[in-house]
Amino acid sequence: MQISLCNNHAKWFNLQVSMETIRASSFRLGTVALICILASVAVEAWRPWPSLRNEGSSDFVQLRYYLGPILTSNITIHPIWYGNWTREDKQIIKDFLVSISDTSPRIKSPSVSKWWNTLQQYSDQTGANVTSNVALGAELNDRYSHGKSLTRLQIQSVINSAVTRKTRPLPIDAKSGLYLVLTSPDVFVQDFCRAVCGFHYFTYPSIAGYALPYAWVGNSATQCPGVCAYPFAAPSYLPGVKLLKSPNNNVAVDGMISVIGHELAELATDTFGNGWYAGGDPSAPNEIADLCEGIYGTGGGGSYTGQVLQNKAGASYNINGLRRQFLVQWLWSPALSSCYGPNSLDE
Repeated sequence: MQISLCNNHAKWFNLQVSMETIRASSFRLGTVALICILASVAVEAWRPWPSLRNEGSSDFVQLRYYLGPILTSNITIHPIWYGNWTREDKQIIKDFLVSISDTSPRIKSPSVSKWWNTLQQYSDQTGANVTSNVALGAELNDRYSHGKSLTRLQIQSVINSAVTRKTRPLPIDAKSGLYLVLTSPDVFVQDFCRAVCGFHYFTYPSIAGYALPYAWVGNSATQCPGVCAYPFAAPSYLPGVKLLKSPNNNVAVDGMISVIGHELAELATDTFGNGWYAGGDPSAPNEIADLCEGIYGTGGGGSYTGQVLQNKAGASYNINGLRRQFLVQWLWSPALSSCYGPNSLDE
């Protein structure tokens, strides 16, 4: 994994993550999630592009479909809570996941489901679109079955343990199952904080018996909230940064929500590394969430996250979910050839 930081004299810096290639495999590692960390948040909006519809747009973005499978069947997400999780932390994440398919009037606009709607613009070679049906399936509490320090490859072993355990194993669903490994703040994962906040891939049959799509996201509460929970926190060596107040009064978990959204969106559209991405190099693609890192609202880009909403408590958010509000980065819209979110000012 490669990391580059921008000039220290600039008012922003970017953690740019490239893809590792597994030499012994014919597939690439799934993309790593987020990070574009900006060290200075503008106090007033600015518009780097002339049109409200052009957040993140570029004539150089050549998004292509490489004929591989995408998630067109009903998705069932199986969370694996690795380590020590509080009920409150878990509930915030589960509320986000169950909100993806909730289109009921009880959820105000802009909603999580409308944010997910952008993914339905992506289709496979049969013409089938990414599904709008996302359900929360069986979940599993794993109390450090593989210790408190994990390599990237061991994440697959955690999944294998979850689907092969003797009592109440997670169901094996290679067609529509999606396995979400979430590590608690006291778990160290290879490259976490230094290069990644999360990533997605699929399990090797030699490890788990099947090729199962999965994502991993870490809780940065005690390790690197300034890296993985931006814009709710910033590194200590960058004083004076104007931060946003997290919508659920939980900086680390609210930061996780955007990373989880990032990884789920890319799993849905580039499930096995041969779906939708830009760049032409399967070992270092720019997937649909990578193209919009750091953009949460209209005008986002550079040193500004974009214009987002604010609730009565002064917390920032851009989508409404079941009982809660969330701040999630925008996604690339092939219809608009730009980044887009349902809180766009010209909605």
